[in-house]
Amino acid sequence: MASLRTADSRLRSYFKENYIPQVCEALLCGLLITCPEDPLKYLQKMIITIMENGLESLLWDMCIDPSMKPKIRRLSETYMEQLFGLDDQLMTPELMIKACTFYTGHLVKTHFCIWRDIAIPLINEEDILAEKMEKAIEYDNFRLQKYVFRLWHSYAAGQKKLLTEALLRIRKMCHHYKLIITLTKWRDKARYEYKKREDELMLKHELQLRKWRSKVKVAAKEEPIPPEYSLSKASLLGEIPECDISLLPERAVSQIFYYLTLRELVICGQVCHSWMLMTQASSLWNSIDFSTVKNIITDKYIVSTLQRWRLNVLRLNFRGCLLRSKTLRSVSLCRNLQELNVSDCPTLTDESMRYISEGCAGVLYLNLSNTTITNRTMRLLPRYFPNLQNLSLAYCRKFTDKGLRYLNLGNGCHKLIYLDLSGCTQISVQGFRNIANSCTGIMHLTINDMPTLTDNCVKALAEKCTRITSIVFIGAPHISDCAFKALSTCNLRKIRFEGNKRITDACFQYIKNYPNINHIYMVDCKRITDGSLKLLSPLKQLTVLNLANCIRIGDVGLKQFLDGPVSTRIRELNLSNCIHLSDASIVKLSERCSNLNYLSLRNCEYLTDLGIEHIVYIFSLVSVDLSGTNISNEGLMTLSRHKKIKELSLSECYKITDVGIQAFCKGSLILEHLDVSYCPQLSDEIIKALAIYCIYLTSLSIAGCPKITDSAMEMLSAKCHYLHILDISGCVLLTDQMLEDLQMGCKQLRILKMQYCRLISKEAARRMSSMVQQQEYNPNDPPLWFGYDYEGKPLTKQEITPLKEDEEITVTDSIYSGEEEVV
Repeated sequence: MASLRTADSRLRSYFKENYIPQVCEALLCGLLITCPEDPLKYLQKMIITIMENGLESLLWDMCIDPSMKPKIRRLSETYMEQLFGLDDQLMTPELMIKACTFYTGHLVKTHFCIWRDIAIPLINEEDILAEKMEKAIEYDNFRLQKYVFRLWHSYAAGQKKLLTEALLRIRKMCHHYKLIITLTKWRDKARYEYKKREDELMLKHELQLRKWRSKVKVAAKEEPIPPEYSLSKASLLGEIPECDISLLPERAVSQIFYYLTLRELVICGQVCHSWMLMTQASSLWNSIDFSTVKNIITDKYIVSTLQRWRLNVLRLNFRGCLLRSKTLRSVSLCRNLQELNVSDCPTLTDESMRYISEGCAGVLYLNLSNTTITNRTMRLLPRYFPNLQNLSLAYCRKFTDKGLRYLNLGNGCHKLIYLDLSGCTQISVQGFRNIANSCTGIMHLTINDMPTLTDNCVKALAEKCTRITSIVFIGAPHISDCAFKALSTCNLRKIRFEGNKRITDACFQYIKNYPNINHIYMVDCKRITDGSLKLLSPLKQLTVLNLANCIRIGDVGLKQFLDGPVSTRIRELNLSNCIHLSDASIVKLSERCSNLNYLSLRNCEYLTDLGIEHIVYIFSLVSVDLSGTNISNEGLMTLSRHKKIKELSLSECYKITDVGIQAFCKGSLILEHLDVSYCPQLSDEIIKALAIYCIYLTSLSIAGCPKITDSAMEMLSAKCHYLHILDISGCVLLTDQMLEDLQMGCKQLRILKMQYCRLISKEAARRMSSMVQQQEYNPNDPPLWFGYDYEGKPLTKQEITPLKEDEEITVTDSIYSGEEEVV
């Protein structure tokens, strides 16, 4: 019969509740023992008996005759539950058999061992002892072998380790020697290439210098060349190959002529017929700048030019031109004019502006600074210039607050985004309220040289001009921290202040709340301390910071500033005259400012060569100002490893010599600007180094260097053809020959300063003035504060006395003398 252990629980319950296993057990036991002849009748009879007695009193031997009942002890009330799998007991017959078998075996084993020990006679004890000794000896030998093997194993492992270490040392030594050999070869190769480059540069320099001198001799034998043609003739002596510009595409020609000034364009138009046609392109006359020829230009030429190109002119510049009223009225012919600059024009009147405004309604940019306009002109602005965006009224002191109220008339100047009111001291608080009511869209505000500007004026503007993003208040000493509180409603991005003693660290509490500010210019604000820098450190958009002459700033404040997120964004940092800064600040700069491009540490006296060494690690740096520091030749040699510096200022650095400048020039082939002014210890050797290595130089200042001679300037003129700015003030040994060399070699020279050059004649200076745009000349002896006399000899302390004012001859904005004939 299959077991019911895995059967359904309802079936199992049914069997138990109706005593089916007990009934079956009783019937089967009766059949097995009684063995009736008719089992069916027997079963019927027994079932009836069970039903009469009840199931509760049912026993397994109930169906057996009492005389035939077996005399055995029951192990369980019934075996049928086990048979049907309905019992929950752990004891089964199989387990009982195993238990009995184990118990019987244990008894047999115990009694047999005791019997064996008694029955079997004892073996000889000597044999047992001998066997034990043999086993002991064997075990002892095993332990000895194990001990010896352990010692041998540790020794072998140690030797193997020593061998491995020795092998590694040998490999390192081999690698080290290989590196030494490689580096030695590389060093020799680098030295060879460096020497080869030096020789090539020197050879090239000598060849170019010889060629230059031969050209100078040829030019000296020829007849004198008029100034107006000297430039074109000199160009024939250069190394530029002949080229017919008329063969170039029209677009390329227009782009070339686009960079020329008005006088240069007129001169080019007189070269030949084809050049004249090229200079008549309408695109070249979109922008006309008459200010470059203001000293020689005639009203007739201006009028004719404006009449001819009236439909093409978009931008006009009359700055500083002395013109007649009729000439100014001719501006009204330019109906498409967008930009007009009539600043510094003494003849500009309200009547002239009326004519101009009636004809040029599309003007977007208007510069009226330093003119005599009145409220009448202010009334014209909103009426005739509805699209005006940029307006400059700087130093116009004849209009009043009432004139500013006119800006709200008609359509008003509501599109104005830039306003310059510098020097307009007549404007009161009411005037600024009028501006706020009229020009609510102002974004850029410039108010310089305004001692009458107060916090109330700024509050009046900030109340309605909430779009201001840029403010420039230079020369406004009465502005205080309250002005920044008023400007907190604006989204400022640029702040420029200078020479203010009322601004304190408290203003930076408001500045730090300007999330988009990127330019902070706080120069000569004496009350600013390290606390201000700490407040600026969270500004993530700040890229330009100028705190020059803020003498209370030190290493602690700069460290706190650089610890913030601003250090990764800063591009320009000016800390001139922050005398408490030291090398520790430079170390922090090199660690944090990976994108710094411009750095000024002028007059930081505690800066040494150790700090200069860390400047080299600011790889993005292109401009450095180390004037007035303690840098020496070692620092310059270290700085030469940077390779990317384009601008370097070393003015008043008395520890540097020619050797340091030469070393720097050798490593800075892309140098464009160099300032070594007031370093009297320098000589011609630095000019020679510049001529050999720094041929792309555009600006050079050697003022106060009395040892510079004509021979050095000859080399500079022969090699540095891109020079635009040159300052040779105080170079007392220079003569007229130097100017002749500059005229032939430096054709792109625009600004020339030669103060206190007594050996340069006035006639030569006059001739040179026709070749440059701006020139400063003074033939007097150098002042005593230069530290040397008219021969370049150093002065003693007793000889240095208070300086009297020297007579100065200044020629500014000069032009070619032959331009009058051209025009």
